[in-house]
Amino acid sequence: MAKILYEVKKNTNMKSTAFGKWFAQIKTLETLNTRKLANHISEHGSIYTPDVVYGVLEKFRSCLLEMLLESKKVKIEGLGTFYCTVENTKGGAQKKEDFNVNKHLKALHIRFLPEQEAEQNISSREFLKKAEFINIENWLKEKEEQPDPEPEP
Repeated sequence: MAKILYEVKKNTNMKSTAFGKWFAQIKTLETLNTRKLANHISEHGSIYTPDVVYGVLEKFRSCLLEMLLESKKVKIEGLGTFYCTVENTKGGAQKKEDFNVNKHLKALHIRFLPEQEAEQNISSREFLKKAEFINIENWLKEKEEQPDPEPEP
């Protein structure tokens, strides 16, 4: 089962209604760049070398952006759908004729909707069922208690 590390942190925002309450927060061990992900993929019994996998990932990235900028959604079966949304400025235009993209649009966002088909569902609720949560404090204690492996001669 996948292991998700978290720590429990206190809400210190005095303006929040949850001020002083405690909440879980994910702890990330590492961020994989495209090159590291390509290496990881090629180590999973792939016939493709890391440079070939890297090339495919780079082509995927550039083509994904191209398709999104052509007002298309991109669905990757088993993963989910990428699509764009816009963020408008507050207030909007008074009339339809007054709407101006340069004045009334604040941002263009790339969004992601996880796969929700029954056998490949990675929606929030299903993803939660697949994860094992480990408090980082306990995890660090266990690592400290484990003896260092003997160096090889």
